[in-house]
Amino acid sequence: MTNGQNTAGGYETVIGIEVHIELSTDTKIFCSCPASFGGEPNTHICPVCMGLPGALPVLNEKVLESAVKAGLALNCEIARVTCFDRKNYFYPDNPQNYQISQLYMPICKNGSVYLKEHDKRIGITQIHMEEDAGKLSHEEKSSYIDYNRAGVPLLEIVSEPDMRSADEAVSYLEALREAIGYLEISDLKMQEGSMRADVNLSVRKKGDPALGIRCEIKNLNSFTAVRAAIESESQRQIGIIEDGGRVFRETRRFDADTGRSVSMRGKEEAKDYRYFPDPDLPQLEIFDEYIERIASMLPETRDEKKKRYREEYGLPEYDTKILTRDIALARFFEETVKICKKPKSVSNYLMGETLRLLGLNGMDPSDIRFSPGHLAMLIELADSKRITTTVAKEVFEVMFEQDTDPESYVESRGLMMVSDEESLQKTAALVISENEKSVADYKAGKKK
Repeated sequence: MTNGQNTAGGYETVIGIEVHIELSTDTKIFCSCPASFGGEPNTHICPVCMGLPGALPVLNEKVLESAVKAGLALNCEIARVTCFDRKNYFYPDNPQNYQISQLYMPICKNGSVYLKEHDKRIGITQIHMEEDAGKLSHEEKSSYIDYNRAGVPLLEIVSEPDMRSADEAVSYLEALREAIGYLEISDLKMQEGSMRADVNLSVRKKGDPALGIRCEIKNLNSFTAVRAAIESESQRQIGIIEDGGRVFRETRRFDADTGRSVSMRGKEEAKDYRYFPDPDLPQLEIFDEYIERIASMLPETRDEKKKRYREEYGLPEYDTKILTRDIALARFFEETVKICKKPKSVSNYLMGETLRLLGLNGMDPSDIRFSPGHLAMLIELADSKRITTTVAKEVFEVMFEQDTDPESYVESRGLMMVSDEESLQKTAALVISENEKSVADYKAGKKK
């Protein structure tokens, strides 16, 4: 099988993806508790996010603004009237016994993402706002609950079942990450849960218009996991059908160690959650003027930035492609160029040593510790030949770890190159006087 497509027996994989994006707001969606990652367990909580009697939610306006930005960036229709609903379920990570979400009147509908490498457009059914649940940690005989994450604002982006392979699914997620990343409404760190994907997958005979029975694989937190889960689950379903069995609709969990998914529970439907409009939150009416104001705040797209880098900085296509892959890297590039006015040198350092060390340390461009000013200073030292290439690499590695001032580091260790003739002559004379045997050997004809 290749990426869930062209499988034995002529099966076709049908994939839809629900992506949860954790928003980078200062506070939670309906209260003033910090929304930051981490913290001592159960310290970022209050009566509102814990669902205590008498506590009333109030919508964080930044969440609405972020949702409209995402909808515009993903070619969605923005609802003029939207409301919140209660999704009822009873699980320890949900302190209220319901989640405030959107079902009946979501904020955005009917969007799309274009995949250039596949020349294919993937439909987006809807984008809706909701609150996150808490975090459960399990040990052999105990489970622990941290409610710091409960109430952190999320956007859920629901695709149409338009993908047919793991390649297309990963390309779709990359396109989403690029579009949302440029809006700077989320840090999208999958390892911290800021971007999570639930894959809905079914298989059918090629040419069959009817969809198969789908299973949902929950909480995939890397593109590698998404690819492996799709390939494994499609093989599992095809095997069941080929053996004369029946695929049951269920929710599954992917085990990266075994490369297989494991059944968690039967798949719920909307009726199981007993949705109803939240009585504590009024409907929101969104005016054209508000949408126009948000649209005016949208940043340039990646394609626009790449074009500008070619025209304004004279960079080759390859450089623009790498530098604009992450908005944090692009911003760092621009800030450094403002200081030293040497775009190609800055590009070389960022594409080379910076990305190499980020990769070795499992870091993202947003994790860069050194300042644009220090990188600009190092480039000036190297380009003016005041330090050698070897010294520049040594200084950069120290700077990467500690944001060390390059010039101070070089001077304190005597690494600066000397270029005036008088100093060089004195140094040469000293070396000759201290190495009489080597000088005598040379004069005697030993040239090595």
